[in-house]
Amino acid sequence: MSNPWTSAGGNLTGLAKDIIPVTPANDADIAVNTVAVGIICKGNAGDVVIITASGNERTYPIASEETLPVGVSRVKATGTTATGIWAFLA
Repeated sequence: MSNPWTSAGGNLTGLAKDIIPVTPANDADIAVNTVAVGIICKGNAGDVVIITASGNERTYPIASEETLPVGVSRVKATGTTATGIWAFLA
Protein backbone atom coordinates (compact mmCIF):
# COMPACT_ATOMS: atom_id res chain seq x y z
CA MET A 1 0.00 0.00 0.00
CA SER A 2 1.36 3.43 -0.90
CA ASN A 3 1.59 6.08 1.81
CA PRO A 4 -1.18 8.66 1.24
CA TRP A 5 0.54 11.12 3.57
CA THR A 6 3.68 11.61 1.44
CA SER A 7 1.96 14.34 -0.56
CA ALA A 8 -0.17 15.74 2.26
CA GLY A 9 1.60 19.07 2.15
CA GLY A 10 0.58 19.68 5.75
CA ASN A 11 2.50 19.36 8.97
CA LEU A 12 1.52 15.96 10.32
CA THR A 13 3.05 16.81 13.70
CA GLY A 14 1.53 20.27 14.13
CA LEU A 15 -1.93 21.67 14.49
CA ALA A 16 -4.72 20.47 12.24
CA LYS A 17 -5.88 22.85 9.49
CA ASP A 18 -9.54 21.88 9.87
CA ILE A 19 -11.91 19.21 11.16
CA ILE A 20 -14.68 17.29 9.41
CA PRO A 21 -17.34 14.88 10.62
CA VAL A 22 -16.73 11.26 9.66
CA THR A 23 -19.40 8.75 8.69
CA PRO A 24 -18.00 5.25 9.29
CA ALA A 25 -17.90 3.14 6.10
CA ASN A 26 -16.47 -0.30 5.42
CA ASP A 27 -15.56 0.42 1.80
CA ALA A 28 -14.68 4.12 1.61
CA ASP A 29 -11.64 6.01 2.84
CA ILE A 30 -11.85 9.46 4.37
CA ALA A 31 -11.53 11.78 1.38
CA VAL A 32 -8.65 13.82 2.83
CA ASN A 33 -5.49 13.14 4.83
CA THR A 34 -5.99 13.13 8.60
CA VAL A 35 -3.60 13.66 11.48
CA ALA A 36 -5.92 12.34 14.18
CA VAL A 37 -9.40 11.09 14.76
CA GLY A 38 -11.42 11.78 17.83
CA ILE A 39 -14.82 11.99 19.38
CA ILE A 40 -15.64 15.56 20.20
CA CYS A 41 -18.68 17.70 20.90
CA LYS A 42 -21.71 15.50 21.56
CA GLY A 43 -20.19 12.14 20.65
CA ASN A 44 -20.89 8.99 22.63
CA ALA A 45 -18.11 6.74 23.88
CA GLY A 46 -17.61 3.32 22.33
CA ASP A 47 -15.29 1.37 20.07
CA VAL A 48 -13.84 2.92 16.93
CA VAL A 49 -12.48 0.61 14.22
CA ILE A 50 -9.89 2.40 12.08
CA ILE A 51 -7.46 1.74 9.27
CA THR A 52 -4.25 3.53 10.23
CA ALA A 53 -1.86 5.40 7.94
CA SER A 54 0.26 2.22 8.00
CA GLY A 55 -2.67 0.20 6.65
CA ASN A 56 -3.39 -1.69 9.87
CA GLU A 57 -6.88 -2.26 11.23
CA ARG A 58 -7.19 -1.33 14.90
CA THR A 59 -10.10 -1.33 17.33
CA TYR A 60 -9.82 1.24 20.08
CA PRO A 61 -12.23 1.96 22.95
CA ILE A 62 -12.59 5.74 22.88
CA ALA A 63 -14.14 7.96 25.53
CA SER A 64 -16.37 10.93 24.84
CA GLU A 65 -14.28 14.01 23.99
CA GLU A 66 -11.10 11.92 23.66
CA THR A 67 -8.71 12.41 20.75
CA LEU A 68 -6.89 9.49 19.19
CA PRO A 69 -3.68 11.02 17.75
CA VAL A 70 -3.03 8.72 14.80
CA GLY A 71 -3.23 9.17 11.04
CA VAL A 72 -6.37 7.43 9.83
CA SER A 73 -7.45 6.60 6.30
CA ARG A 74 -10.77 4.94 7.16
CA VAL A 75 -13.23 4.55 10.02
CA LYS A 76 -15.05 1.26 9.52
CA ALA A 77 -18.77 0.92 10.17
CA THR A 78 -18.55 -2.71 11.30
CA GLY A 79 -17.52 -2.73 14.94
CA THR A 80 -17.63 1.04 15.43
CA THR A 81 -20.07 1.89 18.21
CA ALA A 82 -18.80 5.38 19.05
CA THR A 83 -20.69 8.33 17.58
CA GLY A 84 -19.82 11.93 16.82
CA ILE A 85 -16.49 11.06 15.16
CA TRP A 86 -14.47 13.91 13.65
CA ALA A 87 -11.24 13.83 11.66
CA PHE A 88 -8.47 16.40 12.08
CA LEU A 89 -7.10 17.41 8.67
CA ALA A 90 -3.42 17.71 7.78
